[in-house]
Amino acid sequence: MSERPYVTLSCAMSIDGYLDGASPRRLAMSNEADFDRVDEVRSRNDAIMVGASTVRRDDPRLLVRDAGRRARRLSSGRSASPAKVTVTASGDLPPDAAFFTAGDVPRLVYTPSDGAPGLRARLGERATVVGLGAQVTMAALLEDLGERRAVRRLMVEGGGAVLTQFLQADLVDELQLVIAPFFVGEPGAPRAAAAGPYPWTASRRARLADTRQIGDVVLLRYALSDRCDVPSDRGRPAIADGAEVSPERR
Repeated sequence: MSERPYVTLSCAMSIDGYLDGASPRRLAMSNEADFDRVDEVRSRNDAIMVGASTVRRDDPRLLVRDAGRRARRLSSGRSASPAKVTVTASGDLPPDAAFFTAGDVPRLVYTPSDGAPGLRARLGERATVVGLGAQVTMAALLEDLGERRAVRRLMVEGGGAVLTQFLQADLVDELQLVIAPFFVGEPGAPRAAAAGPYPWTASRRARLADTRQIGDVVLLRYALSDRCDVPSDRGRPAIADGAEVSPERR
């Protein structure tokens, strides 16, 4: 049996723990230099995952933006950007979303087995639909990615429901958490983590492996498993605050 993929959970949130505002217009939590850092992390992974609500709400492209990073991947025999992964219980995914139309990369959609045939009919060749039991669990999803899709490193970018499921199931190796320098304070806004039981408590503290100030935001990197390879990144030069990068994170 293959080892499950190394999981990096990446998100940016306000000081009061929100991923976004309540309005339909996306609220940028980070800055351009951090967007470029995230692009570099993406380029080092085999697959990027978001939940169906993120596909619907944010319409992310989930592609590596920098041409040099794309060229580096291509020269190593990989696709220009990592594979895209999402999960849906309802099957409510718009076939014209950028998740399906942007970039020439594999796309995987995990869904309960009983809804898989209908979703395959709707999406056609836009994605590979994987029926995964009566209810999709993140553990089963990781097993399929490792055993059948040759994914060794998975980057999970949201939304809150997916982040919560991975964290509560103790399936995250590394948490990259960016704190924005403001509060949201809107009751209807999405939170980074929902209420419920988590493996890390006051008596089992997560290990803070690294910190970095990036302009007006702070990056906190937590080692959440013994496999965490944060120390291998020590000594990597910080990205300049004024780096010329695309303002689009996704």
